[in-house]
Amino acid sequence: MNEALIGFAVMLALGFARLPIAFAMGLVGVAGFAFKVSWAAAFAMTGSVTYETGLAYGFSIIPLFILMGNLVTRAGLSEQLYTASYAFLGHRKGGMAMSTIVACGGFSAICGSSIATAATMAKVAIPSMRRFGYSDALASGSVAAGGTLGILIPPSIIMVIYGILTGQNIGKLFIAGLLPGVLAILCYLVAVSATVHFDPKSGPRGPRMPWPERMIALKEVWGVLALFALVLGGIYGGVFTPTEAAGIGAGGAFIFALVRKGWSWRLYREILVESAATTAMIFSILIGALLFANFVNMTAMPAELVAFTDRFSAYPLLVIAAICLIYVLLGCVLESMSMMLLTVPLFYPVVAHLGFDLVWFGIIVVVAIEISLISPPVGLNVFVLRSVLTDIPTRTIFMGVMPFFAVDVVRLGILVAFPVISLYLTQFVK
Repeated sequence: MNEALIGFAVMLALGFARLPIAFAMGLVGVAGFAFKVSWAAAFAMTGSVTYETGLAYGFSIIPLFILMGNLVTRAGLSEQLYTASYAFLGHRKGGMAMSTIVACGGFSAICGSSIATAATMAKVAIPSMRRFGYSDALASGSVAAGGTLGILIPPSIIMVIYGILTGQNIGKLFIAGLLPGVLAILCYLVAVSATVHFDPKSGPRGPRMPWPERMIALKEVWGVLALFALVLGGIYGGVFTPTEAAGIGAGGAFIFALVRKGWSWRLYREILVESAATTAMIFSILIGALLFANFVNMTAMPAELVAFTDRFSAYPLLVIAAICLIYVLLGCVLESMSMMLLTVPLFYPVVAHLGFDLVWFGIIVVVAIEISLISPPVGLNVFVLRSVLTDIPTRTIFMGVMPFFAVDVVRLGILVAFPVISLYLTQFVK
């Protein structure tokens, strides 16, 4: 176990030295494997992992969902989602921030990425909220928090990777995220209401839209509903597998973008290049994490963790609470994909040993990672917003996310205490 802990320490040190986390994990993994076995075995393992990961059919779902999200983003669907949400909520105190949360939830249903959701909605929602006198803290906080829904509401790239790592049914993971996703939106609406209750000037009311205009705005979001129904309906209807659903969803998104934007070589070339770059980044992190995991598996750490949890067999929820705390703390130094790939291979055997449902645990992991995305001092979504909104200080954004961080902690406790929220819909999926 000492070798694994030293490996973790060296990897974090390399990360703090600004080496990309994918290379930090890969280098430590290869060197550690060579230390435990031999350099020849380490190099052979590196070639095998790289080759098998790049050609794995199960991982082909990742670039397809990324392509689908980029197509609908460039098609301008986010603007229609925000307009429709504002039509129903904008006249309330804090209504534009509430509209942002709901629009983020809708956008997450066809995006699957927290970073993309936060960056896209920042460009759409922040200018409008500023125009109506919203405080920068509430405006930026609602976008940063709403963006985290991208990894919870299906289809979620993080859930896909969790399913592959643990051997769980991706369709069940997707449907398990629906009710927790709705709960997340409701909790965030409560956070907005509490914020404007204590500081009414932070979120003034907007003009009330008449019902005919609301219906027109609602009709504009048919693309979200159609894609969502196509992808998830096809999976749960047994028409196609999740991987096939990703391909069909990408095809549907292409047709939607074609109808909305017409044909443009430049536009579609940019979309393909952006999707390829994102996919390359994810696969680099994935390969690096698998190399590191192979080294850790060569140590006694996994077996010792399982043996250690036997001491808490009478209080298994303490282990879950400790794991959640570890995720929140790791979120201060690592981004979500790295956390998932580093920790899940270690934690899921422990959780299975304690008798917990691994689909439920997947939702708990995703929600814990959501919290880390907005937790100081290195909440990734906060720094994504900082790069988009260069005139808003980082401190202001962190102040804005604090109410959402608080309700997130409460939400995580609810999901841990009541597994039925995550598992109820899974009974209808084979």
